[in-house]
Amino acid sequence: MITGLREIASWIKGEGAIEKTLDQLKAGQYGVVTRVDGQGAVRRRMADMGITPGANVFMRRAAPWGDPVQINVRGYELTLRKAEARSIRVDVKSPTSSKRW
Repeated sequence: MITGLREIASWIKGEGAIEKTLDQLKAGQYGVVTRVDGQGAVRRRMADMGITPGANVFMRRAAPWGDPVQINVRGYELTLRKAEARSIRVDVKSPTSSKRW
């Protein structure tokens, strides 16, 4: 379901990608990081873990109440708090839309 203006613009352009925050991905979904919000130490910590624009991510699973979430990024498994995952924007992709999966 398309809910936001960005999603509508993306759909009209035919890009097929819908931007969401990382915590909104469901288990088994893929995405590409478009931006990392936040400042200072939090942003640097994300970059140190390999979460930078252009990085492919795979949502492995989320705890029953949604916190924490487990992802794969750059060949590593990471566990993030939901608040941290909320600061990461991704374009949702299908696994066949990129050669790097």
